[in-house]
Amino acid sequence: MITVLRAGPLTTVQDLGRPGYAHLGVPRSGALDEPALRLANRFVGNPDDAAGLETTLLGCTLRFDRAALVAVTGAVAQVGVNGRPVERPHGQQLFEVPAGGVVDIGRASRGVRSYVAVAGGIAVEPVLGSRSTDTLSGLGPDRLTDGVTLPVGTPSGGAPLVGEPARIGGELVLGIRLGPRDDWFVSHGLFGSSYQISPLSNRVGARLAGNALTRTNVGELPSEGVALGAVQVPADGQPIIFLADHPTTGGYPVIGVVGDVTPLAQARPGTTVRFRELD
Repeated sequence: MITVLRAGPLTTVQDLGRPGYAHLGVPRSGALDEPALRLANRFVGNPDDAAGLETTLLGCTLRFDRAALVAVTGAVAQVGVNGRPVERPHGQQLFEVPAGGVVDIGRASRGVRSYVAVAGGIAVEPVLGSRSTDTLSGLGPDRLTDGVTLPVGTPSGGAPLVGEPARIGGELVLGIRLGPRDDWFVSHGLFGSSYQISPLSNRVGARLAGNALTRTNVGELPSEGVALGAVQVPADGQPIIFLADHPTTGGYPVIGVVGDVTPLAQARPGTTVRFRELD
């Protein structure tokens, strides 16, 4: 059992999500930085789809009732066990926690989200086949609060792996496929300037701030289906890139779809974003 001593501003249980339910209005959800969660699980010998914790910017503090094998990946942050720092050079993200031990994941110095995996996985009850917290629909476990307890599953006995963490930071260049409503805009405006990640971004979407896109069609749309990575443009002309907890339909036109949204999981407010068109 794990007791949450400090939940941080937004710590949630996440796995690889619940794909296949968009036709029922259920987003995929799941870890925003999926490769980081997969890596953390592999470090502790879990299957890739085991549930772990996703923290946001300020980390969290956890007490382990039993000895555990733990890994932390994702954002660069100081990690401590019982008040002593854990050394985390490249490839050494894995550490043991004694029974009663307290693990503190501190403020992210680079990136946004840290991922905490424990051998056996976080064993909350699944909903529609996933243990992920969906912050938009409310499906899955609640976001963590101080004092809540989390069950831990039985370790699978898989051999822990060692690997290289992803590099974090710097300007993002995102590949985008235009459509279905790119003809509603002066679309070259998307490529002619840079944007910055807005502080209003969250797990639903990355809001961008920059030169407003110019509409060439002032009509209205009925709600249409939207996918992960869809770039929706509301009335103010500032694009929103939909992330894991995005709605499954929307009424604002979608100018294009980003091919890989993973880098946005670790993009701090103010990060510069540019677009390039994909074939």
